[in-house]
Amino acid sequence: MDYLKEYRSFISSHYLSEGVRITAAILLPVLIWSYLGNLPVGMTMALGALSASIPDNPGPIHHRKNGLIVCTIVIFFVSIVTSLTAPIHTLFFFVLTGFCFIFSMIGVYGARAGSIGVAALLVMVLQTEHPAKGWDILFDSLILVAGSGWYILLSLVLYGMRPYKLIQQALGEYVMMAADYLRAKATFYDKELDYDKNYQVLLARQIAVQEKQNLVAELIFKTRSIVKESTHTSRVLMMIFMDVADLFERAMTSHQNYEKLHKYFDETGILDEYRLLIVSLSNELDEIGIALKSGTTSGYDQRIDEELLEERDHLQKLRTTMLNPSNIEGFISLRHILDSIDDIAARIRTLHHYTSYDKKLRRKKINTPNPDDFISHQDIDPKMLRDNLSFQSNIFRHSLRITTSAVFAYLVAQFLPVGHSYWILLTVIVILKPAYSLSKKRNVERLTGTILGALIGLAFLYLVKDKTAIVIVLAFAMIGTYSFMRRKYMVSVTMMTFYLLLMFHLLDPKDFAVIFTDRIIDTLIGSAIAFIFGYLLQPVWEHEQINETMATVLKDGILYYRLTAAPFTGKPFDKAVANVARKNSWVALANLSDAFTRMLSEPKSKQINIPHIHQFVVANHMLVSHIATLTYYADSLSSEYVMEDYQPLINASTRYLEQSLQLVETGKGDDDLQYDTTGVRLMDQHINELMRQRQEELKKGIIESSLRKKLSDFKSITDQFYFIYKIATDIQKISLHLKPENE
Repeated sequence: MDYLKEYRSFISSHYLSEGVRITAAILLPVLIWSYLGNLPVGMTMALGALSASIPDNPGPIHHRKNGLIVCTIVIFFVSIVTSLTAPIHTLFFFVLTGFCFIFSMIGVYGARAGSIGVAALLVMVLQTEHPAKGWDILFDSLILVAGSGWYILLSLVLYGMRPYKLIQQALGEYVMMAADYLRAKATFYDKELDYDKNYQVLLARQIAVQEKQNLVAELIFKTRSIVKESTHTSRVLMMIFMDVADLFERAMTSHQNYEKLHKYFDETGILDEYRLLIVSLSNELDEIGIALKSGTTSGYDQRIDEELLEERDHLQKLRTTMLNPSNIEGFISLRHILDSIDDIAARIRTLHHYTSYDKKLRRKKINTPNPDDFISHQDIDPKMLRDNLSFQSNIFRHSLRITTSAVFAYLVAQFLPVGHSYWILLTVIVILKPAYSLSKKRNVERLTGTILGALIGLAFLYLVKDKTAIVIVLAFAMIGTYSFMRRKYMVSVTMMTFYLLLMFHLLDPKDFAVIFTDRIIDTLIGSAIAFIFGYLLQPVWEHEQINETMATVLKDGILYYRLTAAPFTGKPFDKAVANVARKNSWVALANLSDAFTRMLSEPKSKQINIPHIHQFVVANHMLVSHIATLTYYADSLSSEYVMEDYQPLINASTRYLEQSLQLVETGKGDDDLQYDTTGVRLMDQHINELMRQRQEELKKGIIESSLRKKLSDFKSITDQFYFIYKIATDIQKISLHLKPENE
């Protein structure tokens, strides 16, 4: 790991910006009101600011505004109701039950709505510790709203000062994720290659890129000034986004038969040279990403162009000494790989130029793409909430789990002689998530982080006595807490525990030992409750629903294949429709990969068919990759490669995929599907004839000719169809083990 690069990336990221913003919003009211002699007001305002910050996720500014306004209204209402009912334990019991269920269920409307629910529950829990009385209830609630309003003001002012900063930071993250994807591709050129593991890593990286792409697309296409290209900066940001999307697509559509390549060329060293060249391009993308996030200008490493020329020479020498009829397809692949590397290098040179925001970039004409190709929309439909009021819904089970465990935690806190008992309830609410695997991970990280943070706090306060130094360190710990909250939860919890101990020490130095003990004991109790209820009220286990996800992958893959294959048989090709189908295929594959990853974290008894599901995920990733590669040729298809002879091959592949779909949906289908392969091999006749003609040329010493290019392109296209056919048959065989009744 390049720690310097990690550091440069982090200090210019939106995570750190967010951490500084939240810390300032929380700390300033506390310091100001403490100076004015009214610390409780400052603490209440800080709670309001903290609550408002929770749903302020990166996104279009109008989405953030709406989320902040709704959150402010909700926490005001929750504060009033909690303060009125908290002293009456029987009444609060029903309020706790209702709030936990309602504010967990609204997660069906997406991450921002779910975050508003978390903010509401946070206010509810913290207001139970010292509930106000009489008119103080309204007064405290209004102060809470003032704190939220202060955070909204700060957030919007910072956005107004640098309206493009968040987009630049998100674009930088997007570029760096694309760099990680390229590195994953580079591993396929390594001699020591574990194909299954590499495909798993590649798919994970691809999912990460697509998640960032979706975020950047939302920021760009839902920001009016960007879409209208009203400024030079907005125009450049649009061009960067489109070029990175094209670069990522180019990388995805360069899939090869790596096993054959290693068989042909491992001893020549050229594959390792390709690997190093791709890694160099990945490093260039990292530099571009950091430059975008930090607002600096990056420069292209000219040595890459020199290395590209050397690789051209190396390939030419290999062709002169090694080329023969038995390895000709390997040389065709090598040339296509080098062409792809060259193309990506050219795109990277352009991206470096974009980081300068040079005014000359105005000369480039771009067409604003269709936002629907990149973003999806979610409406607030009450029917969605009603439809999820069922035990078949994971969010419904999660809401019940949160509710029952919170009620139990509240009862435990009432009867156990522990201080700061609200920490038990807070721990339960924060740890439990809809996915079992995430809850389990959060539980471990919260426990570990709490113990580490408490020990660090104990050691620090033993060594440092100066209050000014403590306040300064507390501020930095807060920044770390909120900077890592969405990135590395355990680090965030460690720093949070650390700064809470410092804060309580400043408020009452004599009470430190009690706070230290309570924090650890309450977290242990809360974690234990979360663990127990996480298992007693079981989620929808992945094996119960993964067949639906697999079916979606197959449906989208079949449609994508049909649309992409159509132009090769003379049918019309609608690129816009094909792009939407490609996006749906990758999204479905990402959902399947996520489900598989979650399954790996579930109890062993629930990990049913793991080996076959893993094979299914890898095979479908290969399938969609080869279809994407076919799309690259379909986009500019020459008429000489259009023929009806592809149709039997297309039909056979589709038939195997449809049979697989039938198997994973209903469990019914032919156990040993046989397809007439007579028509499937029609393309071999064309290839063999071209190969024969090319062999005659090689015997005559003709290295370069129009026939060479025709054979290269035609064989590359045909190979993709055969790859897809072979993978389709493999998927059908795997699907025989994935019948629903086998679970």
